Amino acid sequence: MTTEYSGFSRLVHIIETLRAKDGCPWDRKQTTQSLKKYLQEEFQEILSAIDNDDRHNLCEELGDFLYIIIMLAEINKQEGHFTLADITTNISDKLTRRHPHVFLEKKYLDDSTLRKQWHKIKEQEKRDKK
Repeated sequence: MTTEYSGFSRLVHIIETLRAKDGCPWDRKQTTQSLKKYLQEEFQEILSAIDNDDRHNLCEELGDFLYIIIMLAEINKQEGHFTLADITTNISDKLTRRHPHVFLEKKYLDDSTLRKQWHKIKEQEKRDKK
C-alpha cells in the first residue's frame, strides 16, 4: 500500500476510534448539523491559503477539511445512512461516467465539446435519479 493510501486508512481509523464508545466525548457528540460551521470555517481557510499561495498552510487546511468530511461519513455510517465506501464509489462512478474520453476511449475534441458532453451527462444523471 502506498503511503498516501495508508495515511488515508490511518486517518479513517483514528476518526472511527474518536467516535467509538470509549473515544473522545467532543467527537462523539458531533452531528452533521454541528459540523456545518467547522466545514464552512475550514473551507474559508482553504480559500485563504490558495489566495495567499501558501502551500504549507493549504496542506494543513486540506487535512482539517478532510477530517470533517470523514467525520460526516462516520456519523452517517453510525446512523445507518451511508458509508465512506458509498461516497468513494459514488464519486468514482461519476468521474468515470463524466470522462468517457479517458475511460471509454472516446476521442477528445476540444474544451467546448468536452464541456457540452459533461453537461449532457450531468443532465442525464439528474433524469435517471427521477
